[in-house]
Amino acid sequence: MKVLFAALVLLSGAAMAEQNSGLDELATREELRGFEPVGRVDVENGGFCTGALIAADLVLTAAHCVLNPDGSPIDAARITFRAGLSHGSALAEVPVARTMADPAYRNLDPAPFQMVERDVALLQLAQPIPSAVISPFTVARPGTGAEVSVVSYAEGREEALSWQRVCKVVGRQERLIAFDCDVTFGSSGAPVLDRSGYRARIVSIISAGGDLDGKPVAFGMELPEQVDRLKAALRKGQALSTAEPEARIGLAPPGMPGAPGKRIILQGGGGVGTGGGARFVSP
Repeated sequence: MKVLFAALVLLSGAAMAEQNSGLDELATREELRGFEPVGRVDVENGGFCTGALIAADLVLTAAHCVLNPDGSPIDAARITFRAGLSHGSALAEVPVARTMADPAYRNLDPAPFQMVERDVALLQLAQPIPSAVISPFTVARPGTGAEVSVVSYAEGREEALSWQRVCKVVGRQERLIAFDCDVTFGSSGAPVLDRSGYRARIVSIISAGGDLDGKPVAFGMELPEQVDRLKAALRKGQALSTAEPEARIGLAPPGMPGAPGKRIILQGGGGVGTGGGARFVSP
């Protein structure tokens, strides 16, 4: 990981001097407006990560969030997505039917470049979340601007989303991107947003992070090609893990409405994660 920091982080004196915004808790429905697609990815009897809805039935998160420490896949039936979770109440709470990640991804710590680039997963929900409830984010390539925004759950602030309005791109190397965003355990899979347009777009997700000279540094990757490959794999019926048949009632191809039958909880539910679910190190 020291090599990763040395090769990728290009903090200039000017960037170091500029102050990023702090973290704002998004506790009310009004404060959550525009960030409803972001939710907590909870693993039963395990930890949690952050994820974001990118289609009615697809959640984007980090690949290491759907793997056990030994590299085996976490049973999809143990995973639940809680969109907009705030102090026990979620806009939508839906079980996961299938998970998909790059078969070449390996859950290594420290993570080499190649694994950070591949640290992307899709969760197919057992039922789509109606667009009238939540409008999904789109995935885009990073722009040339230096400012981004991150919304995440994390250890010590797992009950509600925290929003860092402004943090900065501090390094790029091929498909890898470094940010000076304030992230920690549980922030894995959190969307890195470009808010320069009419509506925020996801340009990366958080894979790993640490400290450099006492300042936070997080690492992500470019997304479009990887997300497209994972969608194609799900359309072909491939999966890293598939829930038992009773947990898959209503399962449909990605982006297509599911058949009635599987309960989706709206405007209620919740729960508390019990662990981290992220790789965070110091160089």
